[in-house]
Amino acid sequence: MGMAGTARGSASAKRSSASEGASIGGDADAVRAKPLLPVYLFAGEDDLKRETALRRLRAACAKRGDLDFNSEVFDAELGASARAIIDAADTLPFAADIRLVVVKNVERLSKPDAELLIAYLGNPNPTTVLALVAPKLLKTSRLYKAAVKVGPSVLIDCTPKKARELPSLVRSIAAAHGMKIDGLAAQKLIDLGGASSMRMDAELAKIGEVLGARGDDTIKVSDVEQLVARTAEPKPWDFLDSLCDRDARTCTLLLARMPSQSRLGLLALSVTRLRELICAKALESRGQGALLASTLGLNEWRVKNHRRWASRFSAESLSRALSGAAEAEMAMKSGGDQTRVFEMWVLDVCGHGDER
Repeated sequence: MGMAGTARGSASAKRSSASEGASIGGDADAVRAKPLLPVYLFAGEDDLKRETALRRLRAACAKRGDLDFNSEVFDAELGASARAIIDAADTLPFAADIRLVVVKNVERLSKPDAELLIAYLGNPNPTTVLALVAPKLLKTSRLYKAAVKVGPSVLIDCTPKKARELPSLVRSIAAAHGMKIDGLAAQKLIDLGGASSMRMDAELAKIGEVLGARGDDTIKVSDVEQLVARTAEPKPWDFLDSLCDRDARTCTLLLARMPSQSRLGLLALSVTRLRELICAKALESRGQGALLASTLGLNEWRVKNHRRWASRFSAESLSRALSGAAEAEMAMKSGGDQTRVFEMWVLDVCGHGDER
């Protein structure tokens, strides 16, 4: 449609439209509508939040006209250019109040293309809603700053939940499917399927259908084990926690499920954790265990188990573990079988559990 120029009003008119626009929220649950802003930035890697917010935005736009004639989708990862995106955003809506233009993976635009889009964001078309989808856009980038500068409600925060918040997220998703789930079952789902909220939603929908067919509304651990296939590798910190518990069996099981995790990388993380335990043990011996977080410069929740873990080691066994780590690193970098060398070191660390 060659009407780009006629769709562009004055800069002041556009700024007025943007400032008066109602927000679809600072998070993905807040999509509400009148009038819509000319730009929204969906930033963050929580795929379910993004899809939910985009679905609501699309529904809000659909109330203002037929989106079959007034929407376009671009993907920067597939080579979409800023020129094509801007041309689409500058096009007049057909028999509707607005157009919707969605740009996926906008952080993958080349630098010249990003600069063109930044220029557009300085004066966006008020008859188009431009939805910028950016799972990994840095807050320090010029594009991010230009987008959020359009208005105070432009940003739709799709940041994933922290690990400690995931069980609560599972329960809320289950509730949306009319199901209840206990804490153990929620954690099992995370262990098997990972932290993807989209995957959680799909798995819980599937479980809900099965349980609903037999008149049950409560998801138990056995249901998750039976119906959810393992797709997620354990996280490094799961292994580190088991190492600190000197639980050789769990360490071995976790390592078998972490084929893509560098053994040298795990060794480095393990050494860092052991040094933290040495610090915890030293402070405890002086009656200053409560100062651990401030001494290490970490949040309290990061060290909540350190004092207990440190009590499982003697000072000598911690020192021996560090010396063994240096030897293991040398052997791994000298051509030794990294997996075997690392596992032997792990077993040695876990094997002195009776020492204090």
